[in-house]
Amino acid sequence: MVASFCVLTLKLLYATCRIERCEKIPGTTPYAGNYKDRPERFLYCIWHDILLMAIFCGKPEHMAALVSRHQDGSYLADLLKMVGLVPIRGSSSKGGSQAVRKCLEAAAAYHISITPDGPRGPRHKMKHGIVYLASQSGRGIVPVTSRARQYWRIQGKWTDMLIPKPFTKVVIATDDPIFVPPNLSSQQLEPYVKQIEQTMHSLEERIDRLVHPENWVDTPDATAPISRAA
Repeated sequence: MVASFCVLTLKLLYATCRIERCEKIPGTTPYAGNYKDRPERFLYCIWHDILLMAIFCGKPEHMAALVSRHQDGSYLADLLKMVGLVPIRGSSSKGGSQAVRKCLEAAAAYHISITPDGPRGPRHKMKHGIVYLASQSGRGIVPVTSRARQYWRIQGKWTDMLIPKPFTKVVIATDDPIFVPPNLSSQQLEPYVKQIEQTMHSLEERIDRLVHPENWVDTPDATAPISRAA
């Protein structure tokens, strides 16, 4: 009942927003109708604080998502089911190896969304799981970020949750897929973890410049690499 109310409320909220989807390579945003000319599946790398934006800025299609086994994860799993996503339960601390097996199985048919700084943080700090999964599955990692012109910031234990205010502008963007060599050892994963984390931070900066240009008036413009999705 709670999940139903939350989903309905969020759908109504996002329906009022002016949503702009941006991608550098066509077909890399995970929403319905946007992958027709690019049928391969991806691993979507999404910071925990913009998770709701990623879910409700469009209709994700053929998407599974890794969700922690903590109680908060149970609420999120119920919400994901209601919007048509497939939850895969597990994390680095609980059910990790089982979750990896399930993700590898799911990668054959689904995109997979992972919040690499969850479920306990630190905020916007990459863990190795998504890179390991990319190495084992051969799927490219697509960095995703989002910004709202006006928003509420709900403070959690280790991160915030960003929710746009009604009728505001929301931008969600993807960067180039990043491919990782197969069967890397744990030590060999580290350079790719750092590369993807830096790419995430760079994408955040470009989108923040686009949505909040007044915060960047004294710095060079870095919005050029972003293009609008149809």
